[in-house]
Amino acid sequence: MRPLPPRPPRLPGGAVVSRIRQSKRTPLLQVVKTSVAVIAAWFASIALLQQPLPIFAAIAALLVVLPSVNQSFVRGLERSVGVMAGVLIAYAAGVLFGDSTWIVLVIVVVSLLVAWAFRLTPSSANQVPISAMLVLAIGAQTPDYALDRVLETIIGAAIALAVNALIVPPVLLAPAHLAVGRLARDIAAVLDETAAVLAEPVDADRLAAGLENARALRATQARASSAVTAGVESLQLNPRASRNRSVLEADGDLLDRLTVLVNRVVGMVRSVHDNYDPALADDPVVQSIAEDLRRAAHDVRLLARTTEEARPGTGGRPASSASSPEDSPALTAPVQVMLPDPDNWVLVGSLLEDLRRVREEIIG
Repeated sequence: MRPLPPRPPRLPGGAVVSRIRQSKRTPLLQVVKTSVAVIAAWFASIALLQQPLPIFAAIAALLVVLPSVNQSFVRGLERSVGVMAGVLIAYAAGVLFGDSTWIVLVIVVVSLLVAWAFRLTPSSANQVPISAMLVLAIGAQTPDYALDRVLETIIGAAIALAVNALIVPPVLLAPAHLAVGRLARDIAAVLDETAAVLAEPVDADRLAAGLENARALRATQARASSAVTAGVESLQLNPRASRNRSVLEADGDLLDRLTVLVNRVVGMVRSVHDNYDPALADDPVVQSIAEDLRRAAHDVRLLARTTEEARPGTGGRPASSASSPEDSPALTAPVQVMLPDPDNWVLVGSLLEDLRRVREEIIG
């Protein structure tokens, strides 16, 4: 049989495409709001400034509609500052030196140096040379041209901010709540797995997998923290903030408690991984610890569920399930050890201390 010819190397097209595409589409509402802002800014500038092509207003509106009202305000301020600085620099250079090619290049360098000297944000720093080039290219010597460009930008930014604030202002509560809930579930799963490891002999692969899952909690916690931070930012300058702030505060409080639990749980799993002995399954004290770990996992899930039920509009749980054991905390008195095992006292002592801290954080 003739050998098959070597397969040609795969082109890195997929990697290139993945770098220019988002994992999910921008919400359609965001596209609609941006379109409305651009159209409104265009016609408002024509009506107020009698400019046939208010490009600066359209660009400002296009860039200022962002996922939160606070981000829109900051971007509008940054863009306005950058445009004003660039227009003033270009106007002065055009009046003094004309609009030859070398002047445009020099003004770009000067604009970058000015932005660097005043420590402007990247958005403002990039806008300064762009505005300067546009002004010199289109006509810096036109009477009132520089002032009209500044006014155009302010009009576009103001309209974009108004559109973003008035047309369903974004409130990023759901992503924050989902991220915090996932963190709680993952912590509970790690606690359950640790209890299972202590309850019966396991191999090294399962111990390694448990430690890997515990370490992954840090990445999950970081994502939850970022989601809550984005939610807090979405409420700033938001007309809908008053009726949503308490919900986000509850998620933030739960995240603070879960963050402490992440540190405790990772240390606990690390201790089990490093000091594991199959004989632990025969130690009654270790079995009591495993039972408390299962109870702790139940109570972590209960914390997340209680926070969910406190959210407006959830309606709470039916009265018929009010007495369910799942609705009551499972942690009771801490494990008491009168005489530790002489062979595993280091691990048992470490687990008891970690479990005590976990218990205190859950109970509050």
